Amino acid sequence: MFSITRKPAQNAATPSSAALSEWDPFKVMEQLMRWEPFAEPLPLRRADLSFVPRFDVKETKEAYLFKADLPGIKEDDVEIALTGNRLTISGHRQSEEHKEGDNIFTLERSYGSFSRSFTLPDTADSEKIKAEMKDGVLSITLPKRTEAQARKVSINK
Repeated sequence: MFSITRKPAQNAATPSSAALSEWDPFKVMEQLMRWEPFAEPLPLRRADLSFVPRFDVKETKEAYLFKADLPGIKEDDVEIALTGNRLTISGHRQSEEHKEGDNIFTLERSYGSFSRSFTLPDTADSEKIKAEMKDGVLSITLPKRTEAQARKVSINK
């Protein structure tokens, strides 16, 4: 089972230039949001140096939903923490052992520790957070406060 820790509140890839004929402002914004200014340039990176799972974050009428593919990671190796309005998911994926004499042709899977943080809106009800891991997919549900959910108001005639 997951343990969600509550802590007291305290005060991506380098963007690449696309061809002019295929310029997509949404792709450019996505690349800028993932840009890591102190990371090594992409050609110098090795796949086994960093493991950073990508998250899907979705808002529905009732809740905020976070999903991430975490293949090969045990539930005990994932920690979910709430610090004020900051949700932090961290974990570790162990590399496989290789025996002397093994013929390794390529190693493309990444391993290591990761940590992702998200700032939650004021409408999130952090007291009712739920997390589950099924088939290597982490799902976190953060309901909205009932007073923050949209409701229909009728007009008096």
